[in-house]
Formats: sequence, C-alpha cells, structure tokens
Amino acid sequence: MNYTQAAEILGITQPALTQQIKKLEHAIGAPLFGQAGKKLYLTAAGKEMRVAAEKLLGTISAVVDNVQAFTRIDKGNISIGVLNSIEGKVLSDFLVDYHKHYPNITLTIEVLNHQDILKYLDNNELDLALMYAKGDPVIQSQFTKENIYKDRLIILTHKDTVEKYQECIPSRFYNRKWVAYPADFYLRRVIQNVFGSRNKLRVPITSSSTQQNVKMAQNSKYDTFISQSYYLQHEDNINSLTPVYLKGDKEFDISLVYRKGKTEIPRVKNMIKEFQKFLDKKDYSSRLVEKSE
Repeated sequence: MNYTQAAEILGITQPALTQQIKKLEHAIGAPLFGQAGKKLYLTAAGKEMRVAAEKLLGTISAVVDNVQAFTRIDKGNISIGVLNSIEGKVLSDFLVDYHKHYPNITLTIEVLNHQDILKYLDNNELDLALMYAKGDPVIQSQFTKENIYKDRLIILTHKDTVEKYQECIPSRFYNRKWVAYPADFYLRRVIQNVFGSRNKLRVPITSSSTQQNVKMAQNSKYDTFISQSYYLQHEDNINSLTPVYLKGDKEFDISLVYRKGKTEIPRVKNMIKEFQKFLDKKDYSSRLVEKSE
C-alpha cells in the first residue's frame, strides 16, 4: 500500500508504476485502489484482481517448476513398474541408494502384471519397467530394453528321488500337481512351453504371489515353480522343497524396459546410468545373495 516502496522493489520510478496501474485500471474498467487520507486501500475490484494475480503467479511458478523438472537430472518424478513375479531386492537396494544422492526426485513404484506394464509404458504412465522381455514382439518393436540378469526357472518339488539343482527331464513332473501362477503369467508360459501343449499343468491352487505360492507348496503336497533369482534371495526360508532345473528350458533376461525416446528426459537417462554404475560395483547375481544387515 505504498507506491514509493513498491516502485523501489520493482526497480522502476514511481511515475512509471503509477502509469502502469492506471493502464490496468483502464483495461479493467474499475479502480483498483482507493485512498482514505494518506492511506491506500484495495477496492472490491482490487481484491478480486489480487486473488486472480496470485492464482496466475501460482500457475506460472508451477509451469516453471515442471519445465525445470523436465530438464534437470535432480528434480521431478520417476515412475517404475516391476513385474509381479520378479524378486525386487536389487531394485529396492538401488532406489534407496539413488534417493540418498537425488533426494528431490520423487519415486513411484508399482508392482504389475506383464500386460499392465506394457500398457502403462505405452501410455507414458511409467518411465521405466523391470520385467521379463525375451520373445515379446511388442517390446522388440516399440520399446528399448537393456538386459540386466539372465534368470532361469526353478522347480520346487516334494519328490524325494531328486537332488538339489539336479537337471530333470520334464516327463518326471507331468503328473505332479502344482501351486502355480495364473495362466497368463510369464513363468507359467515358460514351464508350459517346456512341457508341451499335450501336457497341461494340473493346478489345484492358483496365486499371483510368489511368496504365497512357496508357502502353500510347503504346507501341501503340491510342487511349485519360481525364478532362480527369487530362490537365491529366499533360499534360507524355503524348507521341505528341493530346487531342481528342467532339461530343455531356456534362460530368460530380466530387463530394464522403457519407451524409445525416454532417454531424452535427463532425469530418466541419469537414473539408467546410475543403475548401471550400481551394478558395475557389484553385479546383479551377487546382490541377490547379499544378506541384509
């Protein structure tokens, strides 16, 4: 409420400020300030203009923040999807370390199935995804993938005629009953491909949770199957089940997947680089078996 002080703050002369206020009042068609003696006050129109100006400045500030977040490596949000059948320990350890160095980056992590990850990546709702990507034509054609770790299927069986890590022919398990992932899950498709179309899995219990599959298999007579990466991390907690491999199965990659062009966003490009540096210090396999303190 002081023209002289306001002009000094703005770095202009008082007449210039007075002229700008008059132009604004002329454009609006109403006075913004009234005067009682030597004191200024806001008119009703002035109060409305102040509210509108504050909203406008807030919008401008938000836009500036968003643009800066887009162009900076240390500010903004990164959203990451994790396939629900992948052991997430290594990624979790990395994100904790990453957040220490980039505290102004907000992280959003979602555990999703294969189809939803692809949909969210395509709709730009995810920046990055950790998933199985081998043999998927959609990923090959539309996305970039960086292979992180070669995984493999492990059978957890109650059979007492096998030895730990033995390679068994698939026919030894054709008549077994399973606690298994849903039919559209990647690992379920992997084991079904090894068994062949004529030997459908007998699945009395279906669950999308690896942890639940293992627990229910332990507490029943049914076998189950998981990824080698999950077993390496949780071996100490898996009892009464023997881990074996299937002859004829194939390794599959855990990959970092993202839309082509995502590396044009500095913070995303930097996170990919930091993740690789993290794995260069100690590889994925070693980190899987690393015990938490």
